[in-house]
Amino acid sequence: MQRIANNLILSLLLLACFPSWQSVIAESIIEEIVVTAQKREQNLQDVPIAITAFSGDQMKALGVTQSIDIAAFSPGVHISGNLAGQNTQFSIRGVTQNDFNDIIEAPNAVYLDEGYLAIAQAQTFAVFDIQRVEILKGPQGTLFGRNATGGLVHYISNKPSFEENSGYLDVQFGTFDTPADANSYTVEGAFGGPMSDKVAGRLAFRYNNQDGYLKNLYPDAAFLGSPGNGAGADLGDDDTKAVRGTLAFQPSDALSINVSLNYAKSDLSTGPYQSKSTIGVVTNGELVNVIDTPPGETRISIDTAGGDGGGDAIDGDGFFPGAGIGLPGRLAPGGDFFGYLDPDGDDFTFSSDFAFKDQGETETKGVNVRLEYELENGALFTSVTDFKDYDKLLFIDVDSAPANQLANYAGVDAQSFTQEFRLSGETGNAHWVAGFFYLSIDTDSDNGLKAPANSIAGSPPFAPVDIGVVATLKTDSYSLFGQIDYALSEQLSVTGGLRIIREEKDYDMGIGIFPSFDNFSVNQGDFIPNAFGAGSPFLFDTKTGDTLYAGKIQMDWRPNDSTLFYAGINRGVKAGSFNAPLLGAFLGAGGNPSIPYDEEILTAYEIGFKATFNDGRTRLNASAFYYDYEDYQAFLFVGVGGVVINSDATNIGVEFELQTTPVEGLDLLLTGSVFDAKVKDLLLRNGSPLPPRDVKPTYAPELQLTGIVRYSWNAMGGTMAVQGDISYSDSYFYNLRNFDADKFDSYTMFNAQLSWASSDEKWTATLSGRNLSDERAGIQGFDLATLCGCNEVSYRAPRYWSIGLRRDF
Repeated sequence: MQRIANNLILSLLLLACFPSWQSVIAESIIEEIVVTAQKREQNLQDVPIAITAFSGDQMKALGVTQSIDIAAFSPGVHISGNLAGQNTQFSIRGVTQNDFNDIIEAPNAVYLDEGYLAIAQAQTFAVFDIQRVEILKGPQGTLFGRNATGGLVHYISNKPSFEENSGYLDVQFGTFDTPADANSYTVEGAFGGPMSDKVAGRLAFRYNNQDGYLKNLYPDAAFLGSPGNGAGADLGDDDTKAVRGTLAFQPSDALSINVSLNYAKSDLSTGPYQSKSTIGVVTNGELVNVIDTPPGETRISIDTAGGDGGGDAIDGDGFFPGAGIGLPGRLAPGGDFFGYLDPDGDDFTFSSDFAFKDQGETETKGVNVRLEYELENGALFTSVTDFKDYDKLLFIDVDSAPANQLANYAGVDAQSFTQEFRLSGETGNAHWVAGFFYLSIDTDSDNGLKAPANSIAGSPPFAPVDIGVVATLKTDSYSLFGQIDYALSEQLSVTGGLRIIREEKDYDMGIGIFPSFDNFSVNQGDFIPNAFGAGSPFLFDTKTGDTLYAGKIQMDWRPNDSTLFYAGINRGVKAGSFNAPLLGAFLGAGGNPSIPYDEEILTAYEIGFKATFNDGRTRLNASAFYYDYEDYQAFLFVGVGGVVINSDATNIGVEFELQTTPVEGLDLLLTGSVFDAKVKDLLLRNGSPLPPRDVKPTYAPELQLTGIVRYSWNAMGGTMAVQGDISYSDSYFYNLRNFDADKFDSYTMFNAQLSWASSDEKWTATLSGRNLSDERAGIQGFDLATLCGCNEVSYRAPRYWSIGLRRDF
C-alpha cells in the first residue's frame, strides 16, 4: 500500500512539473455541478449520497468517448461484461453481473436522460454532446427502482437553448502503437438554438472509424481448415455512427416539453480476445484449480488419477456421448490442447482463425419525451416516457487461437418501454416526491456455440452446426414510490423512502442444435432431434409474479453551510429471473431446476461526510459502507458455459474524493476506494462433493486509486493547459471459482494531454496520449481450461496518440 501511494504522489508531481505532457478542462475540476440524484436540482455537495459527477467539459478533457470510460475516474467503480469489451457493463462496489445472455439485466442501472437502458448491450454507448454524468453508489431503489441494487450511472445530454444559437465541430485523428498500424478517425458535432419564442432544437452526431489494433498472424499454427472466406482478420475495429435530435417546446412559463430521438449503429469485428495456455488441476475426479501451463507441460490436465481430467474439445465437460474428441496430450509443450502458444504473450499479436472484419453489429433506436408542468401551488408534475429498440449480433472465437474449434455468438432483438409520472414539491419543512413507474421489456435472445465448416465438430462425419439457445422473456414491472426529506431543525433532517414493485415475467426457452449455414447467421431453421446423442432439444416455459420492495431511512446533519454528515440504511432489490444457458452448462447445472433464480436483496449500511473549505477551493468527500446480501445473483461459469446462482454475500469498504485548487490555475483531484467483499458458500460446480468455499466476486478490484493534475496559463494569445491522470487498479478475478489462472494482474495507467484554446474560446487544439505506459489492463476473460487448454482474455487498447481540433460557435 505504501509503495502504491508513493508512486501515485511521485507521478502527480512529475506530471505537474513537466508541462510537455497534459490536457484541457475548459472549466476547473472544482466547478459547481448541479445534479438531480434525488429527482430535484441540488448542488453536488448538498446531496447526502455517495455520488461522483463530471461535466461534459471535464469528460472531454479526460478522454471519455465511451460510456464505460468514466469508471476509471470514480472510486469503487469498475467494468465487467463479456465479448472482449464489446458488451461491457459497470461494476460498482463489487456488485456486478457478467452473464453473456441478454435476457439478464445488470444490477447497476444505466440511464440516459432518465430513460432506463434495459439491455446489457446498451450500457456501452458513444458519449457525445453530454451535459454531465452522475454516478450514484449504493442501492437507489427508492427513486430509481428495480435493478439499481449496486448503484446507477446517469448520463444527461445537452438540451436546446431558447437564448442563442450554439454548437461545435470536433475532429480527432489517432493512431495505436501496435504492429497492426491501426488508426482512428472521429468527427463529432452539434448545433442548436431557438426556432421561435416557444420552440428550440438541437442536433448532435458522432462518427468514429477505428482500424483493428490486434494483429492477426493466421494461418500461423493453424489446426484443421479455414472456417471461411475472410478468416484471420485483425481485430478491434469499430465503425460507429450515432445521432441525437431534440426539440424543446415551452408553450407557457409553467409547461415545458422535450422530445428526443436517438439512433446509434456500430459495425464491429469478431471480439478481440487473445489466448493464454492454461491447465486444470484435478483431484479425485474434481477440478480444483486452473493454473498457467508450465513451459514443458504436455498433459491435458494435471490429474492425480493419470487421465485427462475430463478435458473435452467439444464442450469441456463430455456431456455429448460419442462426440468427445480425445487427444493424446498437448500437441506442443506449454501450448494449449492443439499446441498453440501466443507468440508475444499479452502483447497485441496473435493468431486466430474465426476472426472476421465487421462481423458483428449493434443497433439502438430510441424516443424520449419529458414533460414538466408547474402547478399553481408550486408542486412540479413530471412525466418521462421512453421507448428503445435494441438489435445485436456479436461473435467471438472461443479459443481465440488458430484451431478451428468453436465460436460463440450473442444476439438480441428487444424493445423496452418506460413511463414515469411523479409529483414533487415542498411543504413546510419537507421536500417530497411521489410517483408511479411502469416498465415493459420484450426480449428475444439467440446465444450459442457455432461449429463452423472444417471445425472439429463441423467436419465429416459431422456437419457445421449451431449449438444454440433461443429464449423469449417478457417483463412487466409496476411501481409506486415516494420519498420525503424532513428538516427537524436547521441542522438536522431525516429522510424516508419506500418503493413497492410488482414484477411479472413470461419466459420461453429452447436449447438444442441447429444446422449452421454460414458464419454470419445463427440459430436458423429447426432443432436437429437428438444431435450428438445429447437428447436435445430441451424446452422450458413458465410465468411468474412477485411483489418486491425497496426502502431507505437516513439522518443528515449540517453543522454549518460547508459540512454535511449522513448515515443511513438502504434496502435494494433485484427481481429474480431465468437462465438461458448453453447446452453443456444446462446439462452440467442439473437441467430445468437450474433455469430460475431468486431475487437478490441488499441491506446497505452507510455513513459519510462532505466538506468544503479553503474558501470553497477544496472539497473532501468520504463514505464507509457495509453490504449484507441475501441471495446475491452471481454468475458461475464452468466448462464452456454458466448459470446465475443465488448465494449470500458481504462487502465492507471505504472511499474518498479530494478536489482542490491550491493556487490559481492548478487543479488537483485524488480519489480512492478499498473494500473486502466475499460470496459465501460457493460450490465449484453443481453437485460437487467438495465443501463449499467463500470466494471473491468477479471484476471487483479491492483497491483503486486515481489522481488528476491540471495546470493552465496564458500563452500564445490564448490559454495553454496541461493535464495528466493516473489510475491504479488492484488485481481481480474474472471467474467466480477464483482459480489461480483466472485473475488479471494489477495495473497502473497514465493518460496525458496538452491543449491550447483561443482567447475567445472558439478554437481548441489538443495533443493527447492514452495508456502512455502501454499497460496490459485486463477487461474480460473466461476459463476454458477443459475445452481448449486455454483461457480467453482481452485487454484495454494499447498506447494511443491523437490530435484534435475543435471549433465552437
